[in-house]
Amino acid sequence: MRPSAAGPEPGPARGGLPERFDALLTAAGLTGPFRRDCALGVLVAGLMAATIGLLGTGIDPEVRFEPPRLAVLLVLTTAQGLLLALRRTAPVLCLGVVVALQVVVFAVLPDALTLRGPAPLVAAYTCAVLLAPRRAARVVLAAAAVETVGFAVLLFPVPSAGALVLPVLSQLASAVLVYGVAVLVGGYVAARRGYVALLRARAAESERAQRSRTDDAVRRERSRMARELHDVAAHHLSGMVVQAAMVERLVDRDPEQARRIAGRVREQGRETLRDLRMVVGALREPGTAGPLPEDDAPVPGLAALDRLVATTRELGTPVVVERRGELPELPPIADVAGYRVLQEALANAREHAPGAAVRIGLEHAGDELRVEIVNDPPAVPAADAPAGPGDDRGFGLVGMRERAQLVGARFEAGPTGPGGWRVSLVLRVEPEVAL
Repeated sequence: MRPSAAGPEPGPARGGLPERFDALLTAAGLTGPFRRDCALGVLVAGLMAATIGLLGTGIDPEVRFEPPRLAVLLVLTTAQGLLLALRRTAPVLCLGVVVALQVVVFAVLPDALTLRGPAPLVAAYTCAVLLAPRRAARVVLAAAAVETVGFAVLLFPVPSAGALVLPVLSQLASAVLVYGVAVLVGGYVAARRGYVALLRARAAESERAQRSRTDDAVRRERSRMARELHDVAAHHLSGMVVQAAMVERLVDRDPEQARRIAGRVREQGRETLRDLRMVVGALREPGTAGPLPEDDAPVPGLAALDRLVATTRELGTPVVVERRGELPELPPIADVAGYRVLQEALANAREHAPGAAVRIGLEHAGDELRVEIVNDPPAVPAADAPAGPGDDRGFGLVGMRERAQLVGARFEAGPTGPGGWRVSLVLRVEPEVAL
């Protein structure tokens, strides 16, 4: 009778570094992909401007920059950074233009210097993340080839075997390394995002399925309670109508007044029966309105506890019943609810704790009847049994709690230690109102 430990498969953990960084960007007003890409472009452009500025100050005595060349280089690197604003809206175009500008940067740089900013790396990474793997590999490979060919053509307009091979091979190795790393990292990130999205989708689907099963169980339980409500209440109200009719016929003192009172009682009973059937129809599942099934016999109350205990013992579950005080008269619906909770608790104990001893306590104190069902740990673990009363067999705890709420009772259920389980139901004892 243990609750199921298995639930919907949890999604990925929240609150990590990416989530905190995302929250920080959102707090700064960068709420959309385009705004964030623009901010990234401005950041990269600023970093490259600072780098060009350091180069222009003569930090390396062997590298000399003429002011016009320095200005052109500053414009090119800034444009590369700002183009990253298009990296997610047009990733292939962004990569192509950034690579073209990179070729021009190579031509502007002095022979002794090679400069490659982060813009080509970021653009290639974005293509690997957003595009299909094969297409991303083709696009990035083409970008590396264009960069290498452009480097060779612009820097060596007159090919010379001795002077061309080493620089071109060095440039090709650099391009393959940079763009290869970008593709690998981007592919990993894309696969990871797909896996996380799949986990979240499966978790959401599992949660929806669990909620649907729970709702179905509640509807089935309400339908069964509606039938029992009709059996009990209709029986007593029908008797009231019959007795009122007998009073109307047999009374001999003040016959007119008695006849009027009895007529009102009879009409009230009939109206109550009509309203009761409307309530039953509202409780039952949609589309099931109509006559009650003929094979639904009235459900016994707590007076039938001994028979229920005997049946449970015959099925192999040792049961001990402890009574404190006389069993009080309960309202019919509360009586049925108490019997159903006992029945479900014993069934759950037999299924989820096979062979375990069960103790049933009935205590009448004041205007309350306390019903407690406690089972010991199972004698033999049930390897094939479901993990708890929240399974498809009937959603035991859901049904018991629903019944308790229907009659205004207090319901509790939970473990009592290693392997044990306890169910408690407190019913109010209300005196019957005489007609």
